[in-house]
Amino acid sequence: MGGIGNTMDKRQADINSRIEMAADNTSDTDFEQKQSDSFRIKTETVTESDSQKSDVKTTSKDSVFRDLFGDRKYALQLYQAIHPEDTDVTEADIGNVTIKNIFTDQQYNDLGMTVRGKLLLMLEAQSSWTVNIIIRIFLYLAHTWNEYIESTRQNRYGSKKLAVPRPEFYVIYSGDRKDRPKWLRLSEEFFEGNKEYLEINVKVLYGDGKGDIISQYVDFTKVYNEQVRLYGKTREAVLSTIRICQDRNVLKEYLSGREKEVINIMMGLFDQEKAVEQFGNEKKEEGREEGKLESKKEAAINMKAEGLPESMIAKVLDVGLNIVQEWVAGTAVAR
Repeated sequence: MGGIGNTMDKRQADINSRIEMAADNTSDTDFEQKQSDSFRIKTETVTESDSQKSDVKTTSKDSVFRDLFGDRKYALQLYQAIHPEDTDVTEADIGNVTIKNIFTDQQYNDLGMTVRGKLLLMLEAQSSWTVNIIIRIFLYLAHTWNEYIESTRQNRYGSKKLAVPRPEFYVIYSGDRKDRPKWLRLSEEFFEGNKEYLEINVKVLYGDGKGDIISQYVDFTKVYNEQVRLYGKTREAVLSTIRICQDRNVLKEYLSGREKEVINIMMGLFDQEKAVEQFGNEKKEEGREEGKLESKKEAAINMKAEGLPESMIAKVLDVGLNIVQEWVAGTAVAR
């Protein structure tokens, strides 16, 4: 057994050595470019695969946020709004990364993109403000870096330093700004300002730009919220939102070109929210019924202790005699 283990260790060491030698024979610039191309090809394939899903599955899992900025044309506009100094970036430089929630089956309004060695992780927070966004971004970063390292076939256990895209973190907030900060910092929100070992800075975008894609999206969400207050979560609210935004030149090109898809997405989200609400109501009702049954069980045990016959207990509590017998015998399970 020791001989076999030593042989395997030598083979692994030899493999690691060859990987490092191959990497050392390639310039850092060429190596990083090959890595970036490899990761982009992988993420583009995922995007194309996702687009082939049925409309029903897309509407129940997607959002206008992801649909809009999942398009390279609008993703480029998003990048240019954040980095106006990068005037020569083109759609070809944009690599889309589909972020899926790594804990549950639900997808949030989160997306990412790679641009010339940078990895931008972008989250949307509408009216709900929570500093937990910082933790979500950190976990997404670890997950995305792990996929990047695997897709570019780097050796995470070797001595050569890994090459990974430089991360930038953003959250688009479309709720009431009030005294919200420009930056969210992990150390300030979770560790009382201690940033000795780990720090994450998330820039909050409020759509303050004049007519850029971010401000247009924020305006779109505000119009949508107004129409939902007027018409409820209905098709009329969706159609009214689209009409008003087109009249105000808010995401006009996108809404005109993908009006049907936007309607399907928003109506699908309405259906999903309604299903979740209905499920919650059913669970509450089940809880109330279980509570009533538990109270009857306790009453039955007390009545039996007072000497009342089981038949009378069953009649008073309006339950079956066999249930009372189980309760008082201590073998019943509330159901």
